[in-house]
Amino acid sequence: MTSLLRIDASARYDDSVGRQLADSLIQRITAAQPAHVVSRDLGKGVSLLDEATVNAVFTPAEQRNDEQLSYLAEGHQLIEELNAADLLVIAMPIYNFGPPASLKAWADLVARAGQTFRYSEAGPEGLLADRPVYLIVTSGGVPLESPMDFATGWIRTFLGFLGLKNVTIIEATGLNTDPESALAAARQAVVSAPLPAVG
Repeated sequence: MTSLLRIDASARYDDSVGRQLADSLIQRITAAQPAHVVSRDLGKGVSLLDEATVNAVFTPAEQRNDEQLSYLAEGHQLIEELNAADLLVIAMPIYNFGPPASLKAWADLVARAGQTFRYSEAGPEGLLADRPVYLIVTSGGVPLESPMDFATGWIRTFLGFLGLKNVTIIEATGLNTDPESALAAARQAVVSAPLPAVG
C-alpha cells in the first residue's frame, strides 16, 4: 500500500485554506489508489534546535550517551516518516514573507548529514530517493515566487537539497485581496494536478 506523509504547517485549523486543500487533494489521491496516510501537524508544535541537540548531532553515533539519544529522538522520528513515505503533501502558508517557524524547525531537524544529505567532491548530495511532493502554498497577499515570497523558493531548495525534486505546486494566493478567485483557482488546481505514479 502507498504511504503518504501529510505535513501541515498552518497555525490555523477550521479556517485554514491550506488544510482544506490538503484534505481535498488527499481524498483525490486515495480515491485513485489505497494509501496509508501519516499526518505530521507542525501547528501542534515541533522542537527548535538548541545547543544540546546540535552537540548530539555532531557526536559520533557510537559515542552518544542516552541523554544525547533523547535529544535526537524527535529528529529521528521525523526522518523515519520521510524515509517511509512514497509521496508527500505539504501545506505551507506564507507568514510575513517567509515560511512558518514550525516548518523551518522541522527542516532543521530532518537535515541530518549522513542520513538525509551528504557532502561529496561534487558538492551537497541528497540521500532521499526522489518521490512526488505536492506543495500547497497559501498567502493573503504575497504573490507566489515574487520578490516578496521568501517561502516557496526556500522550501523547494530545501527539498531538493534532500533529493526531493519532483515538486508540484498548488497555490492559493491573494486570499485577502480576491479570496473567491483564489479559492476557485486553487480548487481547480487540486482537481487537475497529475496523480502520482507510485505504489
